[in-house]
Amino acid sequence: MDISSFEKDNRVNSIIKSAVPEVTKDEPCCLGIDEAGRGPVLGPMVYGTSFCPVAIKDEIRELGLADSKTLTEEKRDEIFDKIHAATDKIGWIVHILSPNYISNSMLRRFKYNLNALSHDTAIGLIKMVIDSGVNLKEVYVDTVGDPDKYQAKLKDLFPNLDIVVAKKADATYAIVGAASICAKVCRDKAVKRWHFLEDLDTGSDYSDYGSGYPGDDKTKKFLSDTVDPIFGFPTFARFSWSTADVILSDKAVAVHWEDDDEDGDSKKRAPPKGVPSITSFFQANKSSVPARHHYFTDRCLELVHNF
Repeated sequence: MDISSFEKDNRVNSIIKSAVPEVTKDEPCCLGIDEAGRGPVLGPMVYGTSFCPVAIKDEIRELGLADSKTLTEEKRDEIFDKIHAATDKIGWIVHILSPNYISNSMLRRFKYNLNALSHDTAIGLIKMVIDSGVNLKEVYVDTVGDPDKYQAKLKDLFPNLDIVVAKKADATYAIVGAASICAKVCRDKAVKRWHFLEDLDTGSDYSDYGSGYPGDDKTKKFLSDTVDPIFGFPTFARFSWSTADVILSDKAVAVHWEDDDEDGDSKKRAPPKGVPSITSFFQANKSSVPARHHYFTDRCLELVHNF
């Protein structure tokens, strides 16, 4: 798999795809979707899809498809080569979501959580396959969150498709297994050949970052060694993960954003000393009696009432 388009600038997302087999434009087709790299604090998350004629959806199991996480890297590469060689009947697309994009999405003012991001990426892949001319009829998706709600969401968007959202779909449906292989092979290459845009002068071998999962001691050491007190981590890391947040709290300079004080009515920022609040100009005068002119008060003149 050639991921050079992503390697040119790994701060942004990238889409890599095969040619569309002509047979998939005529015959009814099925499509599978799965992801790789949802949990790690390092590296991209990759969403993959594969599609083929419905008539051969069980036949492609002979390629050795299975849950990509249960296979060795060498075995995954071997199976992907078979998928890629079958360009007359199987097509595939991978969407690489950079860690920089994931961090920016999850930390923006209006939160865009990982589930919503995952759903939107999967929806984008389905649209991409349809737009490429594939005669799509069936969709199988490995779930993110509640499978029933996810399936209802997809069915609402694509009412003419037969859609199945299920847990461990990659182990049940061969076409999802193919998507899982594509996604995992792509992520493995991206992580292994990651080009650091930052000058990491740490004095240590920062290429040994372990599995990238939050519980990995090597991964935590990498984060601790490479954190900058001002700029934080290199773009290889996902700032939005709690593992990264803990290290930032411990080693980075604290930053106070002015708009943090304006987040909600309970956190109104006080005006500078000596400057009245703007709301004070709109408050009603509590006294119902108008102030008397100083001419009368200076001369001790009082109002006389008639009895």
